[in-house]
Amino acid sequence: MVYYEDEKLVIRNMEETDGPVFVKELTAQGWHPDPAGYMSRLKDQSEEKCTALTAVYEGCPAGYVYVYLRADDGPFKEKGWPIIIDFNVLKKYQRKGIGNRLMDVAEQVAVQYADTVCLGVGVCDSYGTAQRMYVRRGYIPDGSGVWYRGKQCIQYETVCTVDDDLILYFYKQLQCLS
Repeated sequence: MVYYEDEKLVIRNMEETDGPVFVKELTAQGWHPDPAGYMSRLKDQSEEKCTALTAVYEGCPAGYVYVYLRADDGPFKEKGWPIIIDFNVLKKYQRKGIGNRLMDVAEQVAVQYADTVCLGVGVCDSYGTAQRMYVRRGYIPDGSGVWYRGKQCIQYETVCTVDDDLILYFYKQLQCLS
């Protein structure tokens, strides 16, 4: 399904052929992507647990995001809100408006299920661009502090590893775009 299209950018459902492209490109960026992760997200999409979106810029997969119908952990577990997970635009495609357009579509998907959407973002500096973008888009921290591997951190508690699993949760009220 195509959600957005202009002369350079198409946002559509993720396809099986997108995973190997992202694995190759993210590895070139110095990341360590798990190829099985893309297949798992596609399976979740086929089971209607999520919508897996791919941004294709000038014919090349450039970014992706997943919108799950409800948060399964963290501070929003019992709220029934959709959660945006694993938002990424490849470095060579950043600063072209792809991320904002991808988030526009993710929010359009989310508003079909609830009037609020949530997400978690890493606290490391490598997430700085995403952190600033979420705030500009109207996301606010939920106030529950930092979480690590699905558990809320306690003040003065030692968190051994500062990695992608150390996150801060945000939420945003959505408006129907009738």
